[in-house]
Amino acid sequence: MIGRETLARDLERARQRTLALTDFDDAELHRQYNPLMSPLVWDLAHIGQQEELWLLRDGDPHRPGMLPANVEGLYDAFVHSRASRVDLPLLSPEQSRAYCRSVRAAALDVLDTLPDRDDDAEIAFRFGLVISHENQHDETMLQALNLRSGAPILAPRAALPHGRPGVAGTSVQVPAGPFVLGVDAATEPLSLDNERPAHVVEVPAFRIGRVPVTNAEWRQFIDDGGYTQQRWWSVRGWEHRARADLSAPEFWNRDGTRTRFGHVEEIPGDEPVQHIGYFEAEAYAAWAGARLPTEVEWEKAATWDPGLGARRRYPWGSDEPSGRLANLGGEGLRPAPVGAYPDGASAYGAEQMLGDVWEWTTSPLRPWPGFTPMIYRQYSEPFFDGDFHVLRGGSWAVGADTLRPSFRNWDHPIRRQIFSGVRLAWDI
Repeated sequence: MIGRETLARDLERARQRTLALTDFDDAELHRQYNPLMSPLVWDLAHIGQQEELWLLRDGDPHRPGMLPANVEGLYDAFVHSRASRVDLPLLSPEQSRAYCRSVRAAALDVLDTLPDRDDDAEIAFRFGLVISHENQHDETMLQALNLRSGAPILAPRAALPHGRPGVAGTSVQVPAGPFVLGVDAATEPLSLDNERPAHVVEVPAFRIGRVPVTNAEWRQFIDDGGYTQQRWWSVRGWEHRARADLSAPEFWNRDGTRTRFGHVEEIPGDEPVQHIGYFEAEAYAAWAGARLPTEVEWEKAATWDPGLGARRRYPWGSDEPSGRLANLGGEGLRPAPVGAYPDGASAYGAEQMLGDVWEWTTSPLRPWPGFTPMIYRQYSEPFFDGDFHVLRGGSWAVGADTLRPSFRNWDHPIRRQIFSGVRLAWDI
């Protein structure tokens, strides 16, 4: 059971991030930086609408809410594409903030009743779902802000630790054997449906990168003609590379700099490469004489403790995520250099498996055996067996309250605005 105080704390943390990411004038919030992303004012009210739906209306969209039905319908993500949302008659920023405040006040009243209810676990799960949803939209808004043109309006609010030399390009071995893939409600009560149920799987031996691939390593791929030699690319990947005229990660400039959040800067060689699509990651791995890991391999390398014959809650153990162990929460506004978190290593020695960059895997999004949809049936089921690849490990922009090694993200293989990178794997 997750305590009321923990849920209230995590609700407030997520809300403070949301408000900081929307603390701009009305014209700014109504801008659409790219057709891939919503205007920030849409995300703001949508966060409140989903909180009201799951915490105040029992997930029933037909139950009357605080907004008129025709207004609430503007925030249905399955009806209105991101590209179209800028043209909708959305609530103003002031109205959106007021709506979110009203919903939150009522939600906290519900939370106050939590210890006196018989269905505590389900109510706590609904709160966890809302917290996860808001944190995910905060990351989405950071993606949008990174696509924004014009003078910077965001800056880092915290320094990141230094990396250490000698770890880039190294790997660790994961011996063959069984491990427990996935989690259950008993051990992770806020886990989502596609993370469940826990089940034992056999995994052949493999090696996996100790840390993610760096900018310096990716530069070698570019300099060696990686983007111009078809032999490294899949058929689909090469067709997309040509169609999109890819020649470097997104936001890299031809003069050797990159532009992030409006800041033009030198590209740090020891930082994990980010803003690459699956096809690019696949090509890089082929060029490097490696491959991408499966998500099953990734989760074993991150969670299994062979000495104990048991699963760790986090790669490093049971301690909650902190600035000593992982780069999460977005305060640094970037990935940390590789080798920055030796205390966050898994039992096999793999580092930075949570935070910094989402890592592409070869796995399509499919349910685990015994999958049961949760109360929000549209979260996972509509995406199974579509053209999506699973990404693991989170990014620097993910809220620490949300992320677990079992958390499964997914996206189309062409997407690059996400904070995505790559970790290599090898057969043994």
